[in-house]
Amino acid sequence: MKKITFLLLILTCITYGQVTTYNLGDVVDDFTVTDTEGNVHNLYSITAQGKYVFLDFFFVDCVPCQINQPTFSELYDKYGCNEGEVYCLSINRGFDNDADVIAYGQTYGGPFNHPPAASGDGGSGAVDTNFGVSAYPTFCLINPNNEIINLDIWPLTGVETFEAAFPAGFDPTPMPCSLGVTDTSNFDFVVYPTVSDGHEITISLTEQVTTDVTIYDVQGRQIYYSTYSEKEIQLSLDVVSGTYFINIASENGSITKSIVIK
Repeated sequence: MKKITFLLLILTCITYGQVTTYNLGDVVDDFTVTDTEGNVHNLYSITAQGKYVFLDFFFVDCVPCQINQPTFSELYDKYGCNEGEVYCLSINRGFDNDADVIAYGQTYGGPFNHPPAASGDGGSGAVDTNFGVSAYPTFCLINPNNEIINLDIWPLTGVETFEAAFPAGFDPTPMPCSLGVTDTSNFDFVVYPTVSDGHEITISLTEQVTTDVTIYDVQGRQIYYSTYSEKEIQLSLDVVSGTYFINIASENGSITKSIVIK
C-alpha cells in the first residue's frame, strides 16, 4: 500500500503539470506573498520594473520538485538573484509552512543561492489556486505586461530549458549574485543544526577572526548581539519558535544565513 501511495504521489507531481486557469497571452491577476525570510513580493510591482517573472509551483514532498529545484536555483543565481531582468519566485501550494519550506530549500536547493519562496504562511495557497496549478512542479513565465507567455516549462534538462523559454528579443546578460555577501574574500561560515530547539547551535568560521554576531527575527528586530574571536562559536538561544537570521560581520565581509527554531 505504501508503494502504491508513493507512486500516486509521483504521478500527481509530474502528470500534466501546468497552469489551467489562464491561456497564453492572458493578463494574470496581481498577487502579493511574503517569503520565508519576511520579504514581500508583489507581482505588478516587480513587472513594472521591466522584469520577466518565473514562477515555480511546488510542495515539499513532491519528488520531481526536489529533483528539479537545483535547476531553478541555478537560474536564479545565474541572472543576479532577482537583481537583473529575470525574477524567480517559488510558490508553495499552501499546505507547507515556513519551516517546511526553509528545510526543503536547504536540502534540495543545490550549490547555488536559492530563490525566495513563499509558503502557506506567506499567502502562497491563494496564488496556487488562482493559477489553477494541476500538478507539480509547474514552472511558468510572466512578461512585464503581466501576460503569461509560458504555461508549463517542462521537462527540464538544465538551466538552458528556462533560457529557451525567453521570448524573442529578450536576451538578459548573466550577472554575479551578491546576495548575502558584501565582500569577495573567502570569509564564510556554516551554522548547524539549521533546524533546532535553540540549544547547542554551532557557528563554524572558515578563518579565525574577530566577528560581530547579530541575530534578528523575521520582523528585523535584533534579539542577540556579541563579539567573538573564536573560529567556532557556541550559542544557546531561548526564543520562541520561528525563523531567525544570523549575521556575521568582520573586517573581511558580512554574511547572513537563516536558522529555524522549533
